[in-house]
Amino acid sequence: MSETRNHNVVLSTKKRPSSDEIIDHHNLIVTKKSTKFLTPIWEEDPAAALANTRHEFGEHGGVNMSIEASATFTVMEPDTMRRMFSGELGPDRDFFIYSRHFNPTVLNLGRHMAALEGTEAAYCTASGMSAISSVLLQLCSSGENIVASRSLYGGTHALLTHFLPRACGITTTFVDLRDLEMVKGAIVEGRTKVLYFESMSNPTLAVANVPELCRIAHDKGVMVVVDNTFAPMVLSPARLGADVVVHSISKYISGGADIIAGAVCGAASLVNSMMDLHQGPLMLLGPTMNPKVAFELSERIPHLSLRMKEHCRRALAYATRMKKLGLKVIYPGLEDHPDHTLMRSISNKDYGFGGILCVDMETEDRANRLMNLLQNYTQFGLMAVSLGYYETLMSCSGSSTSSEMNDQEKELAGISPGLVRMSIGYSGTLEQRWGQFEKALSKLQDSNLLMKN
Repeated sequence: MSETRNHNVVLSTKKRPSSDEIIDHHNLIVTKKSTKFLTPIWEEDPAAALANTRHEFGEHGGVNMSIEASATFTVMEPDTMRRMFSGELGPDRDFFIYSRHFNPTVLNLGRHMAALEGTEAAYCTASGMSAISSVLLQLCSSGENIVASRSLYGGTHALLTHFLPRACGITTTFVDLRDLEMVKGAIVEGRTKVLYFESMSNPTLAVANVPELCRIAHDKGVMVVVDNTFAPMVLSPARLGADVVVHSISKYISGGADIIAGAVCGAASLVNSMMDLHQGPLMLLGPTMNPKVAFELSERIPHLSLRMKEHCRRALAYATRMKKLGLKVIYPGLEDHPDHTLMRSISNKDYGFGGILCVDMETEDRANRLMNLLQNYTQFGLMAVSLGYYETLMSCSGSSTSSEMNDQEKELAGISPGLVRMSIGYSGTLEQRWGQFEKALSKLQDSNLLMKN
C-alpha cells in the first residue's frame, strides 16, 4: 500500500506494493513470523492516546475510512499466496488472505482498542464472550486451573463453572478478591495459569486492586486477565499491570445498544499466537467481527471519553442524592463504598467512578415495583439488560444477568435478590431525569413499599 504520511496520519492510495517493499510496521497487527511493533507510549489520559493513533482516510480521500467488505483477497503473483500462508507476508505489509484471519477495517479498530487500553496489540471479535473464551482457551489447557473472582457476569461464571470443565477439563477456583491471602492461597504454582477478574464487578461494583492482584499472580508465574467492560477510560488495567484486557464492546464503547462485539487487548505475541493458523483459537473457532461493524465502532470511539465523563457525572449525582433520601445505594464514588479510596488511587483523572450504580431494594418484588414505576409511570429509564446506552437501563441482576448463578453463589458474590443495577444514561437533563426518579419514589412510598437504609 502506498502511503502519504503526515505525523500519525496515513492516506492510502490503495496501490499494492511489491512483496519486497518495506512498509512501516506501526499498524498494531501481526503475522505468523513478523511481530515488529511500535509499542505505544502510554498517555495518562486514554483520550490522548486515542488521538495519537493513525487516522485512516477513505479510498478517495474521504475523512472517514473506507470499509473493506471483502471476504477474500486477490494476489498479483502466484507465488505470493504460498508466501502468505507460510507467514512470510502478512497484514503488516498489506497482504491479506481471508477476513476470518485479518481484515483491514477490523484491524483499524484493533489499533484504537490497543491505544485505549495502552497495550501493544488488540484483536476485535464478534462478541465479548468470544473474546473471553478465546483468551482462556489460549492460556489454559486440559488439567489446568483458573483462579477467578466470585463476582462476575453470569455468562462468564457459567463458562468457568460449567462449560470449560465439561468440554475442556479446565477448572476454576472462585475467590473473594478483597481477601488477598485467599487469592494467594488459591493459586497452585505449575497448575494455575490465569487469574481472572473484572476491574469493576458485575453487578456488585467491587473495585479490583489491580496492582496488588497482578503482583501476587506474577510472583507465581500466573497471567492476569481483566474484563474492563464496566470501566473503559475510567480504569486502565494494563497500565496497572494486567497482561490481557478483554471487553464487551457492545456496551460503553458502542454506546448505541445496537452492536454485539468484543476485543482482546494484550501483547503482540499473545495476539499472534491466538491467530496461529494451526492452533490459534481466534483463527480456528472463528469469532470474526464484521468489517461493517468495525467501521461503525471506529466512528464512535473518538467521542467515548465525552460520553464516559457524562455517564459518570450523572451516576455520582444520582447516587449522592439517592443516599440522602435514605436508599441503600452501592456506588464506588460514595465515600462509604469499601473501595472508594482504592478507586481514587488507581482511576484515570477526571473520569469519575463509573456510570453504573446499584440500589438494593432487598426483595425482587420491591425491585420490580420500583423499575416498573421508573419506566412506565415516569419514564426515568428502561427495563433492559446491558449497559452504556444513552438512556438509563435497569435490571434486577439476580433474576437476569446473574441468573446463571445458584442462590449460594449469588450470596457469596454479594448479589441481593432485590439488587437493581442501573446503567445511567445521559439523555434529557440531569434535573429532568432526577425529577422523574423522585416522582416514582414518591409513588412507591405511598404504597408503603419503600425500604430505606
